[in-house]
Amino acid sequence: MSSAVPPPVPDLRAARADYDALVAKSPSLNLTRGKPSAAQLDLAAPMLSMPADQYLSADGTDVRNYQGLQGLPELRAIFSEVLDVPVEQLIAFGNSSLELMHDTLMHAMLTPLPGARRRWVDEPRIAFLAPVPGYDRHFALSERLGIELIPVPMTSNGPALDIVERLVADDPSIKGIWCVPKYSNPDGTVYSDETVRRLAAMPTAAPDFRIIWDNAYAVHHLTENPAQIADVLALATEAGHADRPFIFGSTSKITFAGGGVGFLGASPVNVAWWLKLAALRTIGPDKINHLRHALFLRDTDGLAEHMRRHRELLVPKFAAVRRVLTEHFADTPGVSWSNPAGGYFVTLTVPDGLASEVVRLAKAAGIALTPAGATHPYGKDPDDAIIRLAPTFPTLDEVENAMAGVAVCLRLALATR
Repeated sequence: MSSAVPPPVPDLRAARADYDALVAKSPSLNLTRGKPSAAQLDLAAPMLSMPADQYLSADGTDVRNYQGLQGLPELRAIFSEVLDVPVEQLIAFGNSSLELMHDTLMHAMLTPLPGARRRWVDEPRIAFLAPVPGYDRHFALSERLGIELIPVPMTSNGPALDIVERLVADDPSIKGIWCVPKYSNPDGTVYSDETVRRLAAMPTAAPDFRIIWDNAYAVHHLTENPAQIADVLALATEAGHADRPFIFGSTSKITFAGGGVGFLGASPVNVAWWLKLAALRTIGPDKINHLRHALFLRDTDGLAEHMRRHRELLVPKFAAVRRVLTEHFADTPGVSWSNPAGGYFVTLTVPDGLASEVVRLAKAAGIALTPAGATHPYGKDPDDAIIRLAPTFPTLDEVENAMAGVAVCLRLALATR
């Protein structure tokens, strides 16, 4: 009886041959970050000539001068409806919602929040709940500030509320939860009305518990029937927790990613607390940029029309991702992917233990993917099963070529496990 090692199975040989051919092509493709493409940025090009010789806002404020810490009222009016925040409780500020989240948490570290017993920096432990898969920049910011992250699994309706409610009811060191409630990064989940209601009303051991409500994709729809989410600020107010939500949004993926406007909405008490502290570091935001945004977008109908044009550019790219994955893995056990109705990402789930290998193979072949684990706190996906795909920035041809390469890498990983 021969003791020779049997030859590789045909599927493995074919997978290796396909991978070798991919490497030989030396592609240089990138599906890492959810950035708008140049064609999307071109949609806002008219803003570059605004406000021309018009420097007065609707209330007569000269936007070239000091004052107006809360931001231009006419711009806040456009986004008030979008973010479900009354105009007088909405702040329009710098070019990024991430900087507003950073400042808010930093303020809480150094100055007691309304309802807090003391500064967070004086607490023996500060923890946040982190729905997973989630946004790596939320996690990185928490780590930077020494906030411990406690993973909570996502469901099709949002964070697993039974787990969330149990944790926050028993532990006063849990001070908050990260939430991307509409078209969540990266799986596209839309929080159900019941999820929002329970988050707003649940008892918490920490009197200064905060929901960081990052509504980054509020208007970034990929269908003609936009998803709707419940009004967390109104529900929290009704439940007696008006100070619980901090609501964030921005125009970063609406107009210019590097020259947009970030928004913060909250209760009147929270807004007053935040503005008092903001006044210590700035005289006010860039109101010229606020005015050009207000002139360009005009109103909520103008914003909706502008986002329709974004949708026309993005839908074919997301369709290409689905098409390639369906062609190759429709019946493959353990392989699945999200089909988001909005947002900027697709989540690819592979059999446990294979995500890192797929990313490694792709990198060696010239295709950059977000590191496996980026969707979890501390960069550690315990199942090593999730890969975040970002198809927005590359051209359609580049998306198709990159996804064809990802398919090759995943087939080889499956064949060699």
